[in-house]
Amino acid sequence: MKILIIEDESALGSAVRDRIRQAGHVADWFRTLSDARAALRASSYDFLLLDLGLPDGNGRDLLREIRRDRSPLAILITTARDQISDRIAGLSDGADDYIVKPYDLDELVARIEAVARRYVALPDNVVTIGDIEIDLSRRQLRRNGLDVDLSAREWAIVELLARRPGALCSREQIEDALYGLSDDVESNAIEVFISRIRKKTEAGLIVTVRGRGYSLAGTAPR
Repeated sequence: MKILIIEDESALGSAVRDRIRQAGHVADWFRTLSDARAALRASSYDFLLLDLGLPDGNGRDLLREIRRDRSPLAILITTARDQISDRIAGLSDGADDYIVKPYDLDELVARIEAVARRYVALPDNVVTIGDIEIDLSRRQLRRNGLDVDLSAREWAIVELLARRPGALCSREQIEDALYGLSDDVESNAIEVFISRIRKKTEAGLIVTVRGRGYSLAGTAPR
């Protein structure tokens, strides 16, 4: 997933970003609502980790804006406000979950992934293509029953395509999913990752539609 973190506490924000990246996700971290709004305009995110008490306003304002736009973005509120009324208000505004500071980083990651599973369109979270099995919930790819070792970004490409069966993903869309706004991206990075995936799976798992993008084998539109 690509996750946007809005947290004004520097030590906590950097710790959360690092832990989320360690879990294999892409993370951008900002301290203010204005920077977060700019990031949402510039990039596509799967998940928003939203603090409420921010230097330039209340995070609930952004939450309401997102839900008014009918965005499918998954949202978890993180805040020091532990009153039941605050939790109810955040959930009523459209948040998917709520965690109160201080919190354990491992629990935070578990909550993020639990909320994200509700947004997955594939009911069993397993995609099978020939002798390849992609288990989205366990983040595993197997060929003939044996695990295939993929790097975090290689897996991210497989996951992105598996969650969009029948759709083409352009190189730009894949780059957006794999990299944060501050990351440097080499011009041929996506092609290199896809080449590695093909070698590791020893199968035509990913199909290239010249000039248009990539799709999983057997699902590419004609």
